[in-house]
Parts: sequence; C-alpha cells; structure tokens
Amino acid sequence: MSGTGSAVRSRARAATIEIRAHRGLPRPSFRELWEYRDLLVFLMLRDIKVRYKQTVLGWTWAVVQPFLTMVVFSLLFDRLARVPSDGLPYPVFAFAGLLPWQLFAQTLTQSANSVVSNGALVTKVYFPRVLIPFSAVLAGLVDFGVAFLVLLTMVSYYGLRPSLAILAVPFFVLLAVASALAVGLWLAVVNVRFRDVRYTIPFLTQLWLFITPVAYPSSLIPSPWTVLYALNPMAGVVEGFRWALFGSTGAPGALMLVSSLVVVALLAGGLLFFQASERAFADLV
Repeated sequence: MSGTGSAVRSRARAATIEIRAHRGLPRPSFRELWEYRDLLVFLMLRDIKVRYKQTVLGWTWAVVQPFLTMVVFSLLFDRLARVPSDGLPYPVFAFAGLLPWQLFAQTLTQSANSVVSNGALVTKVYFPRVLIPFSAVLAGLVDFGVAFLVLLTMVSYYGLRPSLAILAVPFFVLLAVASALAVGLWLAVVNVRFRDVRYTIPFLTQLWLFITPVAYPSSLIPSPWTVLYALNPMAGVVEGFRWALFGSTGAPGALMLVSSLVVVALLAGGLLFFQASERAFADLV
C-alpha cells in the first residue's frame, strides 16, 4: 500500500507545473511563445470571426473601406488639387498607398485595445500576454490579402506591369505589421492604466494618415525635411510598397533605412515595456 501511495505522489509531483516570476531585466521567451502557438492561432481566428459577425457585407468591408477612401482622395487630391502621382493613374497610386496604411491603422487600433478587450481571459488563466496583441496584428493580414487581390485587378485594368521588385512586397507588409505592433504594444500597456487611450487612437491615426505619403508622393517633401519625415515609419513602408509594385520611382533607400531603424527601436522597446508591465494587468484590467 505504501508503494502505491509513493507512486501516486511521484506522478503528482511530475504533473505539477510551477510558474515563477522572471527576475532581472524582462525579455520575451521565444520558446514559451512557440509552446503557446496553438493559442495564438485560436485567438487570431476568433478575432477574425468576431470582426465580421452579424454584419451584412462581411469580409467585403476589407475592400469597401479603402475603395471608398480612394474615390474621395481621387476627387479631392487628383481632380481638385492636381496632386502628382509619380506617373501612375491616381486611383492606383492612392489605393496602393491605402492598403499598407489600412493594415497599419486597423492592426494598431486592435492591438492597442487588445489587452482591455480580453480582460476576462487575462484575469483567469496564465499564458504569455504578448500573444494577445500578436493575434490582433495577424488577423489584419487576412483583410490585407483580400484587398490586395482588388489592387491586382486594378493594376491589370490600367494595363500596368509590376517589375521584379514585386518580390519585395512581403518585406514591406512585414514592416507595416511590425510598425503597428511596435506602437500597439506601447499603447496597449498605457490603455490598461488609462482608458482615455481608446478615445485618442482614432485622432492619432487620422493625423498620422496626413503625415504619411498615402494621398501624395514623398517627393513633395522639401529636402531639408526628408530625414525628419523618415522618422515616421509608415513613410518608408508606403513608398517602398509602391516602389515594389510599380518601380515608378527609385528605391526609397535613405527613407527606408531610417524608417526601418525607427521600427526596430520601437518594437524592441515595446516588447520590453510590455513584458515589464504585464504582471499588473490582472489587477488593473
């Protein structure tokens, strides 16, 4: 009997999982993130389903929003203001800029609100909290994929032929996602403590849109301001995305380099800030 009891206690100890708080500087555990990859996929699929649940147009909103914005931009900036478009038909020029911008703006909003929106989950079970903004960002790629097919249709309609630089499109998509995640991580932490953040995000994205070369080319920016303008990570993303598709202008070398460095710095800082703050989420959310 004593042998049986010892075996039971041994199995109980083997099945016990002890969770300890990390000491020292916070850092993301990529091994732990990989172990929870199934949860990441589940959260991503859930976000996609919830986004268009009980909507009439469903996933077509992914196309309707940038398309209608493109129509408005064409009327205001092309017909009235006569803004140049780097030799491209303005509707294609604007739509190609709106796609990475929409990916950035939507995923930024979703990731910034993700921790607060999942408060019930955060307070009940343990998992790497960073998976929540990660899943919100990945869900935005589905909308981008649908809208990108519409862009390819427009390119064919206007008789344009993408160059071999189109192979660089995934890089600029990845950079747009990294930009959204970088800013979203910072805002997600602040949003847990101060719920005013959710009201400032729409204003922030609207202002950010007009300092990004979506409706106009970056060539309109005076040379002395180019480096300062490149501190906006989406400036390099949008210009690079257009270059990869059409090659109508030279590769955005300096602009791309500065924007990429800004994204790396923001993302690294955002991950550390998020990791250092996540211990208090359950108490504040």
